[in-house]
Amino acid sequence: MTAHASYTEAKPPAPEGWRLFDVRGGFIDQNGPLFFRKDDGDFLLGMRIEERHCNPRKVGHGGWLMTFADMMMPMAAHHHPKVGRKFLPTISLTTDFLAPAPLGSWLWGRTNVLRVTRNLVFAQGLIHADEALIARVNGIFKIGEPLANLIGDADV
Repeated sequence: MTAHASYTEAKPPAPEGWRLFDVRGGFIDQNGPLFFRKDDGDFLLGMRIEERHCNPRKVGHGGWLMTFADMMMPMAAHHHPKVGRKFLPTISLTTDFLAPAPLGSWLWGRTNVLRVTRNLVFAQGLIHADEALIARVNGIFKIGEPLANLIGDADV
């Protein structure tokens, strides 16, 4: 079995209205599959918590949850008119863990872009496991080169 054998579907499946995030390669293959949807103009990122994402107590591992946040906020920032599809390496990431994220739950998050300067994006987000709020995150990202130069132009 390859590392990303189940990449195209979550088990159980993603809730209705979520679309597969189809950019592939490297880290996303190891940590996905990722799904997205747009809600009132906001970009939401989601995924099913699998056993490989968990610590020995069968809840989402804190480091993996921070990884999810580190993907969620830049992906949402790509939809901000002052950012667009640019590479956004992380300058700072903080996470407040509020509750556990149980195995099998639907993890999803919403990002709020707070400020965009010439070189930086400041964002915050809330992450839920099903309907329970499990984390509050904040990040600062450097605005880099266009993503099309790095991964092609995915439709997300």
